Amino acid sequence: MKFGRLLGVVLTSAAVFFVILQSLQSADTDGGWQDLFDGRTLSGWRASENAGTFKVIDGMIAASGPRSHLFYVGDGRPQVFKNFEFQADVKTAPGANSGIYFHTEFQGEGFPQKGMEIQINNSATEHNNYLELKKTGSLYGIRNVYKALAPDNEWFRLWFRVEGRRVQVRVNDILVVDYLEPVPPVVPKGRPGRRLSEGTFALQGHDPESKVWFKNLRVKRLPDATAAQEQVVVDDYYRQLIELGAANFPLVNFHVHLKGGLTLPEALAMSRQSGINYGIAINCGLNFSVTNDAGIDAYLKTMAGQPVFVGMQAEGREWVNLFSPEAVARFDYVFTDAMTIVDNTGRRMRLWIKDEVGEIKDKQLFMETLVQRTVDILENEPVDIFVNPTYLPEVLAAEYDALWTQERMQRVVDAAAKNGIAIEINGRLRLPKAAFLKMAKKAGCKFTFGTNNTDRDVGRLDYCLQMVKECGLNWRDMWMPKPDGQKPVQLRKGLRPANRSGN
Repeated sequence: MKFGRLLGVVLTSAAVFFVILQSLQSADTDGGWQDLFDGRTLSGWRASENAGTFKVIDGMIAASGPRSHLFYVGDGRPQVFKNFEFQADVKTAPGANSGIYFHTEFQGEGFPQKGMEIQINNSATEHNNYLELKKTGSLYGIRNVYKALAPDNEWFRLWFRVEGRRVQVRVNDILVVDYLEPVPPVVPKGRPGRRLSEGTFALQGHDPESKVWFKNLRVKRLPDATAAQEQVVVDDYYRQLIELGAANFPLVNFHVHLKGGLTLPEALAMSRQSGINYGIAINCGLNFSVTNDAGIDAYLKTMAGQPVFVGMQAEGREWVNLFSPEAVARFDYVFTDAMTIVDNTGRRMRLWIKDEVGEIKDKQLFMETLVQRTVDILENEPVDIFVNPTYLPEVLAAEYDALWTQERMQRVVDAAAKNGIAIEINGRLRLPKAAFLKMAKKAGCKFTFGTNNTDRDVGRLDYCLQMVKECGLNWRDMWMPKPDGQKPVQLRKGLRPANRSGN
């Protein structure tokens, strides 16, 4: 009997040791990842309000119903995560709006006041007179993403990492946010809790119309100690960007070029550092790198899946004869300017080239011609944005205020408003001036930001932000790309059958 009991103890101990060993090997193989959802129940999770908003269906957490937040509480003891990696597989129905909070804590009702949110929204929808522009992957109100990178009705991976003062976010392995919090933190007015600290996680159920599914929710703790991180320069420009981003104001520079050796990875890094999204445009037209549909196709292949808007700069007045509507509509947006015109003698003139402008003997006649050509462009060319507005050649620039009379500005504004064409506020050229912008706002025009870089220096939006203040612009005054089927090239005449052969 003694031998039998001893053998039983040995076998039991061996079995226990084997289970422990398997567990350790599994944890090691899994790289230290901790599952937060067992796939069967909401054990370890607690809803703030409207608990029925969250259900377990087929191994997923389904969020749909009245506003609620589902907090991870584990075994009931305080769950504190400071530095970590987090990942989840997410699927959204059209119009869904949700998010994942971190560094938060349980609260009984309302939106969490402590912590930060990773936004989930692949198709912006009007909700309670509010159009949510911030897309999936946004560090909500701090570093916003405005281009959707994941489609509805398909699973995508949402990953974020918090280490020290740095937050990185990836959507399907694409890095969309790389934010370094300054010391002390800069938070939007009225949002003192929107800063890094420590805490738990929460899933958002936004409203009954929003349907979102979660699975494979996992976290991996990282050491609390971190290497020294660089300091962030905080000035009024930085603070204004934070306030505008929190107020749903789209911070996008739609007029960026890969010029002067600037590469796409470098541009993306600058965009993430500043928090200003980019629209990167290719020059398309006579004597430019893209002259036909085949050139458009080749360029768009190089930009596929990139976290930027992709724009077409329609050059000269000949562009309408070079490209098909189908090819042009593949861009997120199209813009043009009136810097290349044909004068009354039929001479093609590029206004930024002094030799082509030549001597202007009759300034008033030149201005009347320029205004009429501008109106013709806005009336006849199917574009989204009019850029470099009110530009004058160097020989006339000093007389801008005298030559751009109210009547001339009004003719341009009326043509833009009539055709739904947005007006660019150009940060590099510092154009147009406030009088023009106020007139355009009154007429119902929308606006965009741009810098039109000519080299590696993309530039800042200081002048643009100055005009936002001076002209009283808000997020509803700003233009954003239209979905397929609603682009000007699909709604207005202006393009003729094009040469579709290769360059």
